[in-house]
Amino acid sequence: MVDHARARKLAERIKVLVAEALERAVKDPDLGFVTITEVKVTPDLQHASIFYTVYGTPAEKKLTAEIIEKNRGLVRREVGHNLSIRLTPTIEFIPDEIPETAAAMNDLLAEARARDEQVAKLAAEAHWAGEENPYKEPRKIQDEEDED
Repeated sequence: MVDHARARKLAERIKVLVAEALERAVKDPDLGFVTITEVKVTPDLQHASIFYTVYGTPAEKKLTAEIIEKNRGLVRREVGHNLSIRLTPTIEFIPDEIPETAAAMNDLLAEARARDEQVAKLAAEAHWAGEENPYKEPRKIQDEEDED
């Protein structure tokens, strides 16, 4: 039977343990500023996908990804020692693209806002190309005006 609540609790615990393991167990000085953003555990508790972000340049991010991948077994061992489950899940590190995507979306929204302001300025200074009301109006009946 699958227990999703247990998988969520285990994911939160793994998130803390991985962060601690990267801080304490991985002794590489080239390891960048890593933030564990999310952990997803399969319902059968056999596999954990660990999403992370790295602060720095693309070269620093690539180096950090290589260091994390090289020390994946060490991190899994640290997680396994501190979990109270029978089998330690396999772990997979995945770079989290959400911050970059969010920044790109913010840039696009700022550009759209600027274009909207330009259009509003042009609309304020615009003049009618023809008459103000381009539609044909129905003729008024002369008799109604004569009776008044």
